Amino acid sequence: MTDKIIIQKRPPKSPAAAGILSGFFPGAGTLYNGQVEKAILYIVIFAGLVTFQTRAFSPQPFSGIILGFFYVYQIIDAINGAKEVNRKALVENGVEKPLPDKPAPAAGAAPSSSVFWGAVLMALGVVFLLANFDLLDFDRIFDFWPVVVIVIGLKMVADYFSKKND
Repeated sequence: MTDKIIIQKRPPKSPAAAGILSGFFPGAGTLYNGQVEKAILYIVIFAGLVTFQTRAFSPQPFSGIILGFFYVYQIIDAINGAKEVNRKALVENGVEKPLPDKPAPAAGAAPSSSVFWGAVLMALGVVFLLANFDLLDFDRIFDFWPVVVIVIGLKMVADYFSKKND
């Protein structure tokens, strides 16, 4: 009699490895996941945020908080990216097999999309561009940073009520 040996395939990407690599250097975990464009973008953003901390830009406490949030975000994104790569590897015959920690998508569920975050990024880009040409003063802009928190809160409340009405 011969016993069959079942060998389970390892997932293509390790979420732990992606998180650890991103912890050592921002963008490295995303590069490990094969998302080259996103990795380059993360490296450029990280370099820009570190440069923004120098005295030439008169650092504010808020700029350090942004750097910290981005650092944590890119680690979480690398872990989720590895899980997504693994999920895509499990697709067989056009049928998705969800990972144990991810519930199956509801039938007919439409993906949520919002232009809010794209608009926020474009506004930040315009502010930084105008500041590079000395058309805006960062000291004046940082006086109004709580407005960003208010706008994000208003968006969250609006999203809550729009989902409640659906």
